[in-house]
Amino acid sequence: MKFSGTESYVATQDLKIAVNAAILLERPLLIKGEPGTGKTVLAHEIAKGLSTPLLEWNIKSTTKAQQGLYEYDAVARLRDSQLGEDRVHDISNYIRKGKLWEAFTANQRPILLIDEIDKADIEFPNDLLHELDKMQFHVYETGETITAKQRPIIIITSNNEKDLPDAFLRRCFFHYIQFPDAQTMQEIVNVHFPDLKPRLLTAALKRFYNVRDTPGLKKKPSTSELLDWLKLLLVEDIDPETLKEVDQKKLIPPLHGALLKNEQDVHLFERLAFLNRRSM
Repeated sequence: MKFSGTESYVATQDLKIAVNAAILLERPLLIKGEPGTGKTVLAHEIAKGLSTPLLEWNIKSTTKAQQGLYEYDAVARLRDSQLGEDRVHDISNYIRKGKLWEAFTANQRPILLIDEIDKADIEFPNDLLHELDKMQFHVYETGETITAKQRPIIIITSNNEKDLPDAFLRRCFFHYIQFPDAQTMQEIVNVHFPDLKPRLLTAALKRFYNVRDTPGLKKKPSTSELLDWLKLLLVEDIDPETLKEVDQKKLIPPLHGALLKNEQDVHLFERLAFLNRRSM
């Protein structure tokens, strides 16, 4: 198995090397990067590029590692016992398989995406160490041991909201997705908007990077937000010359709600416009 990118995803050379190294080493690939840089989409594209199934485990603040293995529904079994249901005698009827169980027992080697692992409790990664190392776990209620038919390709994403334990990091292959430069970004945009006029693309990218480079910006706009903005520019038929106008009255780009996502950043541009007017 070797990932070489797909028609719908522009993968840089270092990213392709990282993916293939993780597959070769049979290590989980830990992907970090700014929100909106395509970390989650990467798992989908790897599955597409390798023609293999994708299993997604979306992590929340309340997610526990045990849920990835299995959950035992004791309440449902108690209810069925009170109702005299025959299925109550088979405890396996109350075992709900988790994403790791599904990945371990899949007939074809799957991609397992553990998305935004840093949202969970700090102990969450440590609680998965044994299962990710040994590729097996024990089901106490039934006494069976679930062993992986083949190692799934594990993609783990993190937005760096909290540090991950060293013991967990040691078992991963790590890659940080750098924010795309203008040339790479142009390739990404061309994939999504192949018919975009060059003049509009050039003007939009210049304005976009000017916004990102503004000192004091609390949240820099991401790749996904640029794509949303471009879609709006096309729908509203914004003239490229409008994007080039960066005078004191037009520091905030048109349709800026797609790029600026909090009031602090909007106020920042308003203050810059005010200061520019005063200096004239």
